[in-house]
Amino acid sequence: MPPSSLRVVYAFAREMHPKTTDVFIQYGTAGFRTKASLLEHVVYRMGLLAVIRSRCKNGRTIGMMITASHNLEPDNGVKLIDPDGEMLEQSWEAIATRLANVSDNDLESTTGEIIKEVNADMALKASVYIGMDTRYTSPRLAAAAVHGVMALKGTAKEFGIVTTPMLHYCVKCRNDNTYGTPTEEGYYEKIVGAFKNIRQKLPVAGNYNTTLYVDGANGVGGKKLNIIKKTLDGELDLVLFNLGGNGGKLNLNCGADFVKVSQKQPVGVEHVPYQRVASLDGDADRIVYYYLDDESKMHLLDGDRIATLLASYVTELLRASGAAQLRLGLVQTAYANGASTRYITDQLKVPVTCVKTGVKHLHHAALSYDIGVYFEANGHGTVVYSDVTKSTVSKIAQEGDTEQRKAAQLLLNFIDATNETVGDAISDLFLVETVLCARGVDVRQWYETYADLPCRQLKVTIQDRNTITTTDAERKCVSPEGLQERIDELCGAYASGRSFARPSGTEDVVRVYAEAETQEAADKLAAEVAQAVFDLAGGVGDRPTLPA
Repeated sequence: MPPSSLRVVYAFAREMHPKTTDVFIQYGTAGFRTKASLLEHVVYRMGLLAVIRSRCKNGRTIGMMITASHNLEPDNGVKLIDPDGEMLEQSWEAIATRLANVSDNDLESTTGEIIKEVNADMALKASVYIGMDTRYTSPRLAAAAVHGVMALKGTAKEFGIVTTPMLHYCVKCRNDNTYGTPTEEGYYEKIVGAFKNIRQKLPVAGNYNTTLYVDGANGVGGKKLNIIKKTLDGELDLVLFNLGGNGGKLNLNCGADFVKVSQKQPVGVEHVPYQRVASLDGDADRIVYYYLDDESKMHLLDGDRIATLLASYVTELLRASGAAQLRLGLVQTAYANGASTRYITDQLKVPVTCVKTGVKHLHHAALSYDIGVYFEANGHGTVVYSDVTKSTVSKIAQEGDTEQRKAAQLLLNFIDATNETVGDAISDLFLVETVLCARGVDVRQWYETYADLPCRQLKVTIQDRNTITTTDAERKCVSPEGLQERIDELCGAYASGRSFARPSGTEDVVRVYAEAETQEAADKLAAEVAQAVFDLAGGVGDRPTLPA
C-alpha cells in the first residue's frame, strides 16, 4: 500500500474520530477498557489494526468486540479476536497500545511503520467481524470501528448486539467451517441443539429440578436466553430476571461479578430456600451459581465449582467410553480456592496447572492437555478438546460396544455444546445443567462436594498500579520491596492463611485476595494485606476498608 493511500487514515481521524485526550490507555487482560468517553479514537485505530492483523493472517477474519464485560455502564472497551476465536496474540498487545496512544498527526506514519514491521501484505483482502454489547455508548464506538476498517480498505461485517462468546464463535466458524456456521442462528443450532440432544438421552431423575432462575445482569446474555428459552421444548424451564427493563442498570447490584465479589444475592428477584440461580455478567462470558439456605445465607458455586463439576463428569464419560488414556487436566489461577485445588488433586486425581490471571493464559495452558478444563474463580472458563480427542471419541461412538458407544455419543454432544473458543456463560450453563441432570442432583448436593475456605477480595487504589510486579503465576510480589515479606508475615498469623496482591488487568486498581479457616479471619487478613499495599505501594484516596 503506497504512502498516499494512508492519507485517509489521518483524514478519518481528524474529521470524525480525533484524539481529544492525553490519557494513556493500555491493552490489558481483555483489551482496552475505560470510560466510554475516552475510547472513540482508540476503537477507530483498532479498526485499522484489525485490518492489518487480517492481512498478516492471509486475509482470515479478525473479530472486534465492543464491550466492558462486567464493568458498570459508564465504561466501555474494545478487544480484538484472532482467527481461531482466541484472544489477540500477546506480542500484538504492545502494538495495539502504541497505535492507540500516538497523536493524530503521527497516526499515518505510525500506521505505515506498523505495516512494515509486521510485514503485512496490504494488497490482500481483509475481513473484520464487529459485535457490541447493550451499552448506550456501543453503537457510536462500533461505527468508529467500521470507519477504521474502511480506512484501510478492509471489509467489515456488523453483527449488532451479541454476547462476546457469540462473536468469538462466529470468527472461529468463518475461518474453520468444520466448527459451525458463523451466525447467531448457527450458534444456537450447534450449542443449544447439542444440549437438546443430550436431554433426549438423559431422563430427568433424582433430585434434579428443571427450573433454573437466571440473573441476566441487565445485559445481552439475558436477552439471548429469552430467545433460546422458547426453543427448549420444556427440557429446561428458564425463569429470567434482570433483563434490562424497569430502569435496571447494567451490572449494577447484579450479575456474576457482583455476586462473586460481594457474596450477596442480586437485586431483582425474590428467593426461596435452595432455589438454583445462575448469574451471568454483562456480556455473558462469565457465570456463577448460588442458592440461599433456610436462614437466607448465600452459598456460592463459582468458577472453581463449575470446573470441578465438568472435569469429574468428562472423566466419567472417558472411562465409560473406554478412552481413559486421553489426558484431562484442569487449569486455574491464584484466585482458585485452595479447597478446590486439593479436591481436584486428592479426590479427582486430575493434574492442575496454575497460571497468571487472564483467559489467554488459561486457554494456552489448557491446550497442552487432550482435554483441558479451565476456569477463573470469577466464572470465566470453558473446556477445550484436541483433534485426537475428537477423532478417538468419534471412532468409539461408531465401533465401541453398546455401553461405550452410548457414553461416547454423550461426550460428542457435550463437546458440541461447548464453546471452545472462550468462556461462555450460555454454553457453560447448558454444560452444568447437563451434569446435574445426568447425576440427578440438586444444587445443595453439588455444593456439598467439598467445603470452600472462606475468602475475601478487596480493591486498593494506588498512584501507579504497575508499581506492583509479580511472579509465580501472580502469587508472589516482586516489587515494591518488602511487600511480599509483609504479606507472608500476615498470612502466617492465620490458620490456612493465604493472600496475594496483583495489579488489575481491567481496572486501575490493585486486587487483594485472601482466604483462611473462618470468614472473620479471611476478612481481617484481606484488610491487613490491603493496608500493606496502600502503605508500601503509594496508596491514594481513602484507606481500604471491608465492604459493608
